[in-house]
Amino acid sequence: MSARSPRRSPLAMMLLALLVEEPMHAYRMQQVIRERHKEDVVNVAQRNSVYQTLDRLLREELVRVDHTARDERRPERTVYQLTEAGRRTLDEWLSDALATPAREFPEFPAALSFLPILPPEEAARQLARRAEVLAEQIRDRTAILAGAELPRLFLVEDEYRLAALRAELAWVNGLVADLAENRLTWSGPWLADFSGDRVE
Repeated sequence: MSARSPRRSPLAMMLLALLVEEPMHAYRMQQVIRERHKEDVVNVAQRNSVYQTLDRLLREELVRVDHTARDERRPERTVYQLTEAGRRTLDEWLSDALATPAREFPEFPAALSFLPILPPEEAARQLARRAEVLAEQIRDRTAILAGAELPRLFLVEDEYRLAALRAELAWVNGLVADLAENRLTWSGPWLADFSGDRVE
């Protein structure tokens, strides 16, 4: 394996975890991710993301080529297998990801940090729209969990996402209420005074 530590990503962890089950080719991995609804857990929006990540894992010697499968009706497919180094790395990644909150940079906290750029009424309007979307996501995810016929072990990430959605909705609704009741507000002069700039 290379001297540099392999770079962890949710998709890399997902692919290594799939290879714990059995050797697979990239197309099968994409199928399994969709069948298990894991596209909410890992970003596979880009068509080549699985192939690019597998290429990186191959270079880092976390996977190896098991064999090449050829079917007359399909293009040649490379079947990958987990290496011992890959299994050790996956165990380390999972342990660290479970134990240590990651320093992530989601868009919503960034947008909140720029809230004063919008007038308070517009900020409240957009946050109320977000609350509607969150409420719909909560309804959808609650229905999915209620109809799931899997052991809880395979649904814990869905439980976590549902809890996070509910917490975010409660917080956003509180912020919208504060804006509506003028408990949180701002204006150009107030912002200028606060920043120490002089208003003409």
